[in-house]
Amino acid sequence: MFFNRNGGSGGVEWLLVGLGNPGTKYESTRHNMGWLALDSLMEKEKFTLNKLRFKAWTGMLDYKGHKILVMKPQTYMNLSGESVGEAARFYKVPADHVLVISDDVSLPVGKLRIRKSGSAGGHNGLKNIIQHLGTDAFPRIKVGVGMPEHPDHEMIDWVIGKPQGEEAKTLRAALDRAAEAALCIVDEGADKAMNRFN
Repeated sequence: MFFNRNGGSGGVEWLLVGLGNPGTKYESTRHNMGWLALDSLMEKEKFTLNKLRFKAWTGMLDYKGHKILVMKPQTYMNLSGESVGEAARFYKVPADHVLVISDDVSLPVGKLRIRKSGSAGGHNGLKNIIQHLGTDAFPRIKVGVGMPEHPDHEMIDWVIGKPQGEEAKTLRAALDRAAEAALCIVDEGADKAMNRFN
């Protein structure tokens, strides 16, 4: 068994986590942007998530010499941290190498925002990850899904709704960019990625 330089077992250097909810009811909904961004990445980099570990579907991606454990937690959004915390402890991955992709209602549809740290901003998945990692100092890529236009529209119905037409097209392109941004953060650092994708 070889140990890598940073002392983790198995040499995983990064966790790349897409947030979403399991089950057909949630497929392709606004709340599942994290998962959909990973789908885009898998298409691009030709790998799959084929192992159920740490309460997540996981797969290994080797990108320019960086070993990345790619994860879709299966715990439901608001318990995502259980899965992420477990994997981070197992591989001894520091929080600044835990990269999370999520949806964000406060950003316009299709806009990306990369942050190196920060509060959960009302996002239950991020909130739970902060709780389990014991810090908010982990990088994240937020994919804007916009707000419902009608003030009476329930936020939960909005995020578990499916984008259609132009909105779906805009998000498709944003998800491809989110996948690129993730690889950029791993290979060149968050600052470079922020300049390029924010």
